[in-house]
Amino acid sequence: MTSTSIELSDEARGFLKAMASETRQRIMELFAGGIELTVNEVAERMSLAQSATSTHLATLRDGGVLSSRREWKTVYYRADSARIGKALSDLQATLQACCPPDDRATGASCS
Repeated sequence: MTSTSIELSDEARGFLKAMASETRQRIMELFAGGIELTVNEVAERMSLAQSATSTHLATLRDGGVLSSRREWKTVYYRADSARIGKALSDLQATLQACCPPDDRATGASCS
């Protein structure tokens, strides 16, 4: 029996980790429309402690979902659509390699 190794790219893996938290999913909703927000703005809108917010934003940034820029002491975050697109494309390619669309039509599953 042969086994084909399907491996996620670092981008796809980072994206999945970043988006695994319901809180981080809700935080991402704040960035709709290309808006930039600071840690304090996100913390206030989410009713979270600043330290917890910073941790979530760092995970989202490290996962390639957010980008940041510093202006003096203030860090501004925004959705990183290019990196999100790359991660989603890699994830889609991995899933199609595992379970091509034809597999769904015949009832086969990934195993």
